[in-house]
This record gives sequence, structure tokens and C-alpha cells, in this order.
Amino acid sequence: MGLARRIAIVGVGETRYERRATRDLASLRCEASRAALADAGLAAAAVDGLIVPGSGYAELHELARDLGMRGQFHAASCFHSGTAVVAAPLEAALAIEGGLAHTVLCCQGVAWGSERRGNVGQPHAEMRMKAAFEIPFGWYPQVVHFAGMARRHMELYGTTEAQLGAVAVACRRHAALHDNAILATEPLELDGYLASPYLAEPFRSADCCLVNDGAGAFVMTSLERARELRADPVVVLGVGCGVVPDGEYSSLREDYLATAAVHSAPRAFAMAGIEPADVDFVALYDNFTALVIQQLEDMGFCARGEGGPFVEGGRIELGGALPVNPSGGQLAQAFVFSVNHVVETVRQLRGDAGARQVADAEVGVVTGYTGAQHATLVLGRG
Repeated sequence: MGLARRIAIVGVGETRYERRATRDLASLRCEASRAALADAGLAAAAVDGLIVPGSGYAELHELARDLGMRGQFHAASCFHSGTAVVAAPLEAALAIEGGLAHTVLCCQGVAWGSERRGNVGQPHAEMRMKAAFEIPFGWYPQVVHFAGMARRHMELYGTTEAQLGAVAVACRRHAALHDNAILATEPLELDGYLASPYLAEPFRSADCCLVNDGAGAFVMTSLERARELRADPVVVLGVGCGVVPDGEYSSLREDYLATAAVHSAPRAFAMAGIEPADVDFVALYDNFTALVIQQLEDMGFCARGEGGPFVEGGRIELGGALPVNPSGGQLAQAFVFSVNHVVETVRQLRGDAGARQVADAEVGVVTGYTGAQHATLVLGRG
């Protein structure tokens, strides 16, 4: 609780998001990191903490070298993928409060479009438990795996395909207002969504996150120091992390539909001293449309089973009661393990989002998800 309002995000940056980039992942990470440092008005020499989820030992030091960091630095990340990005402010706060660092950079990037050529299921195929107990029964790749969860939600609560489509349409409309969104020029309306073919019923292509290349980054420091820097600080109000007790494998879970947001969101809201009703907009991890609905329920924005009706009627679009993923999210802007969500939330709270600005935004929430793990980050205007 003592970490609330102790640190701030002082700089954000990202590359262009592309289906397939002409540069490698190391170059993308470096570009995004330099952009975040420039936004903060800081030189790389000021950074003494690095969080680069998914990087190996050599990659971490390569980034430090390429940025121009020459001194000793603190490095930490105890979660994975999207959860690690959204939990990074907690790691940074602990390091800063403990005197291990004073300025921490978090960078995340992917090169799935060029390196994997769309074969994003391979990491799951290489997990022994999934290979032995899930893949033989059809839970592979991810689109099939999550389609099963969506179908279960439909059977239990009456969730409809049109409600899944409402999430996809909202994200596409928001992306149309962003000059760095892959699907900015590909409009989508509900009739067109419903007329499109299935990939894995009930999912269509618009229900699934993008496969692309790109990177984003953000810089964190103490709130006291943040007020001395060029950019308006965005304050970390609360961070919560959670893990489902059954672990990574859905075949072992007692509650098939619950994400670890049921654990992370209450912790983050308690640290921030807020309730869901106090939130002006959310940037939810949207690998699939159904997971947006599940998180809205798990985080307390609506009751279990009410997520479908909650997203209807423009409620989650700009100008609605709770705008969701104003950048277009991972469904329509780019899939970068939530780092684009952090960047967008900072810009929204600074009032720098242009045509997609959420009116009078003071509190924004970001989530990260990785199977068994979930993180919730509450950010506020400085």
C-alpha cells in the first residue's frame, strides 16, 4: 500500500507497428526505448534499471549497450509477457524505494510477423503439459483454445456473437482515429462482422489479435524527481498481480472462465483507494474479444455473466460509459503484450490523444494477461 503515488511514468515511446518490419527485434526495442527517453527528456545514462520481458541475458545487455548505458544497472522481471509489462511499475517501485535504481525503463517488443510468419502457437506446442493433455483434445492453437472458453460463456450466460462483435467494432472504430494502428484504414461494422466466416466458432478474424512487429517502452522514476522533468508525470496509483491457483493449464482449472484478474484487480484498486466506478477508461488485454468481456466481469465492472450486455450499445466506445481500448488495442492497433496499452493510457491522461481523447480522463486502468497470470495497473493524472 505504501507504494501508491510514489512513482510516475515520465516518458513513453513506440515504433511504427507493421505486419512485417524490415528491422530485427533488437532494433525495434532500441528505437522504442530511445523514443521514451526523448519523451522524458532523459539521456540513457540516467537509466539504472531495465525491465525487458522475454529477453535473454545477452539481449538485455545488448539493449543496454545499444542505448549507451555504461554503468551498473538493476534488472528484474518476475512475470511473463503482458503480465510482466503491466506489473513493471511494481517492480520499478520496489527497486526505487529500495535504493536499487532511480530511473527504470521497461521495453517490450515482438517480431512475430517476420520471425514466426504467423506461427504464434509454437510456444504452446512446446509446453509438455499442453502437448500431453490439451493439444490431443483439440485445445490448440490459441484461437481454438480461447474459442472454447467463449463458447462456454455463451452456454452459461447467453452471451451472443453480436456482443463479441461489439468489442471488435469498438476497437476498430478507435483504431481509425490512430495514425499508428495497423487496421486504421480497415473499417468494421457489426453487419460485416457477422457476415464474415469463422476461424474457430464462435471466433472470426476480427475476434483475434493481430500478428505483427513493433515495440513500445516507458520510463519510470520517483514522483518527486518526475516533477522536475520535462514531461507531465502520470502517477502510478496502484498495481496488483495475481496467479490462478490451478496454474497455466486450463485442463486443470476448477473455474474454466475466471482469469487471475479476480485477484489482481481488487489489489490494484485497494492500493489506489478507488472502486471500478471511479475509472474513466480501461485498456484491457485483448488477445481475443471474449477475454475483454471476461475481464470486465472479473474486475468488477459488471457481475459474472453480465459482460455481454455491458459491451452493447456503444457503451465501451469513445463517448460511452466506459471506453475500452481507445488506441484500438491488440485487436486493431497492434499486439505488443500490452505495452501499447500503457503508452496509450499515459497519453490519454496527459490529454495528448487527439481525436481519440477520452473526455476529462483522470483515472485509467491497464491490464496484462499471460495464461495463469494477470496484472492490473491504475494510473492517474499527475
